[in-house]
Amino acid sequence: MNLKFTISYDGSAFLGSQKQPNKITVEGELLKVFKALNISTKIILSGRTDRDVHATKQVFNCEIPDFWEDLIKLREVINRRVVQSIKILKIEKVNDDFHSRFSAKRRTYRYLITTKNTNPFNQKYITYVKSVDEELLKEAIKEFIGIYDFKYFHKTGSEKEQTKRQIFDTKFYKYRDIYVFKFTANSYLRSQIRLMVGFLLAINEKKLSIEDLKDQLRVKKHIFKTPVAPNGLYLTKIDY
Repeated sequence: MNLKFTISYDGSAFLGSQKQPNKITVEGELLKVFKALNISTKIILSGRTDRDVHATKQVFNCEIPDFWEDLIKLREVINRRVVQSIKILKIEKVNDDFHSRFSAKRRTYRYLITTKNTNPFNQKYITYVKSVDEELLKEAIKEFIGIYDFKYFHKTGSEKEQTKRQIFDTKFYKYRDIYVFKFTANSYLRSQIRLMVGFLLAINEKKLSIEDLKDQLRVKKHIFKTPVAPNGLYLTKIDY
């Protein structure tokens, strides 16, 4: 049977989500547990996350033998065996044609920053900035809404034939002592969000302008090339 898993994980414990030879990854740790349960399967992630990127609601699907009909028990068994940096939140039976990656309609990420000094207990999960011009960032982040060629907003060396993406919604807001960049799109290129947030932080510091952002979005100038640190980034929702 085809099962849909919703999971969360602490990205600082892994060298990315996707299985890699001789490296600790989210997929690799899950496959270890399945193997220990005599389940031979292939995990299909909704999308890959890089090293130090976290997830509150990542999704994957895989084929599981029919005798595991008690999905609550299966979740409990996996959570007991898997490393503590991964948590199975929910398991659902889905149609045979459900595909975590290709069936996804929207993906939402959040990036967290703070103006308070970080400490050993939170520095893996949030990025420090000296100051925040909230109104400027609220205005600037709206420029990303729409369909654009993100040729200048993805990691060098990860060339793709199709670099157009649609961003449905963006938001910058404050929640208690945390500032949040929120993006919802159909899909993303590698390091796209980190490059977008990096550009926005450069605008925040008055090093670049909204006009500069418009020029790079329209592929007129390649002005900004440095992605922000991955530790503040979270995959938070997949819509199907």
